[in-house]
Amino acid sequence: MSDNTLPPSAPAPVRPQVKARKARISLVWLVPIVAGVIGLSMVVHDFLNVGPKVVVSFQTAEGLEAKKTQVKYKNVVIGTVTDITLSDDRTHVLATIELNQSAAPFTRADSQYWVVRPRIGAHGISGVDTLLSGAFIGADAGSSEKTEKNFTGLENPPPVTFGEKGKRFILHTDDLGSLDIGSPIYFRRIQVGQVVAYELAKDGKGVDVEIFINSPNDKYVLDDSRFWNASGVDVSVGAAGLKVSTQSLTSIISGGIAFREPKYSPDAKPAQGNAEFKLFEDQATALAPPDGEPKYIRMRFNQSLRGLVVNAPVDFLGVNIGRVVSVDLDYDPATGSFPGVVGAVIYPQRLGAANDKLREQAGGGDEEEQTSRILGRFVERGLRAQVRTGNLLTGQLYVAMDFDPKAPKIAYDAKARPLEIPTVGGSFDKLQEQLQAFVDKLGKIPIDELATNLNGSLVELQKTMKQVNTDILPQMRGTLQQAQKTIGTANSAFSEDSPARQQLGQAMEEVQRTARSVRVLTDFLSRHPESLIRGRSGDAAPGSYKGSSSSREIAPEPAQ
Repeated sequence: MSDNTLPPSAPAPVRPQVKARKARISLVWLVPIVAGVIGLSMVVHDFLNVGPKVVVSFQTAEGLEAKKTQVKYKNVVIGTVTDITLSDDRTHVLATIELNQSAAPFTRADSQYWVVRPRIGAHGISGVDTLLSGAFIGADAGSSEKTEKNFTGLENPPPVTFGEKGKRFILHTDDLGSLDIGSPIYFRRIQVGQVVAYELAKDGKGVDVEIFINSPNDKYVLDDSRFWNASGVDVSVGAAGLKVSTQSLTSIISGGIAFREPKYSPDAKPAQGNAEFKLFEDQATALAPPDGEPKYIRMRFNQSLRGLVVNAPVDFLGVNIGRVVSVDLDYDPATGSFPGVVGAVIYPQRLGAANDKLREQAGGGDEEEQTSRILGRFVERGLRAQVRTGNLLTGQLYVAMDFDPKAPKIAYDAKARPLEIPTVGGSFDKLQEQLQAFVDKLGKIPIDELATNLNGSLVELQKTMKQVNTDILPQMRGTLQQAQKTIGTANSAFSEDSPARQQLGQAMEEVQRTARSVRVLTDFLSRHPESLIRGRSGDAAPGSYKGSSSSREIAPEPAQ
């Protein structure tokens, strides 16, 4: 082997081979991944549950907080207040409410919203639970098909919600009185409903009151039911004494309405919802039989009408047949006086069977002509209207229509309209005239002269009494003392052991014996009158007379 031989070459280096490794996820990344999934699910859930937004205006934001105050229906949360702002005119606040997707019915146009706060009123205490949990907004879904986004919140909770069963009715009255929303409705003194709303009538001449009667008591409202104002306390004084009536303590404070069907309506049927009724002032007027068509009359009085007011009763022979509707003054240029003109309405149907008989006697014609002929006959018989005192304490007057046989004849115009009833002076005015005449006579008495004479008489009487006290009384005192001494002497003289009484007793005994002797002698002489001439013989001695018991006592007969 030569030296030029190359050394063997070094082996080629081995190239490292990179093996692929499988990717592994660290457990640390699981936490943010799970959190992201949960957050995404919550976002999706909230997005799916997002409901409509509504804006409700309130007078104040008291108790409301954005993103905290809840909206509830039957104590179930249906939304949240998201924003509270002032209105442009700064008169109220606007609360933006984000409702749940299931609360879409609360966007109906007649839906209602109100703030539930603690309240103390005539109907009780409400909202006590909000003292700890805070105020919330109550809601009630309406029934309208139209939807709305802007609502006006109620200041007080509604007394009836749309979900309650029952019927609504409308009552017409002249004025609201003490009634208010929530005032109770009574049937036989049991509360069956309440007042839910009221407003002025369309013509402005009355008030329309909307009431709600809860089921099943709404079936007791019949088409002929009578409603009356049961507010306050009804006090009446009659032949049976003082009577006080009221429905309940609540009706005294916040007013109330009662209803009942009259006894003369046996065929009445249950009333339909939203039926209209008249609200009467009291129970007696409500349950009274129908009055029929009223007739207007006029009366002219030549006297003061102070105390006669509108709605004062008009009586006919003690029966209330109408009421006064106006009291005005007129001027008579012939006499220069101011007579009072009273307008009244009367209801002839209140006379009952008597009115039917009068209609038959009046003959044909319309009802106005019949009434005129009937009143004409009554005026010919002495029918007169008179103002009388109904209450001496208050001075209230009423109009009484009665027959006066001594009333002068007056021409009656049957064709005049309105019908005019002649009048006579009131009994109270006659009493005033008599009192005035008595006062006038009393004023003519010379009181000053009588007082002067009486004063002089009192002076003379005073002098006489002074003389009696100074002269006569001392003498009378001495005389009485002397009489007392004399009576004492007489008492001592006539005592049981006094000599005078013993002597008097002996004297009386002597007088008694003498009387017996005289009686014996008289008896003897009546039988022997000859003894006055011949004298007394031995046989005819008075002492021997056996027929006289007195002779035996004085001179007993000698023994044989």
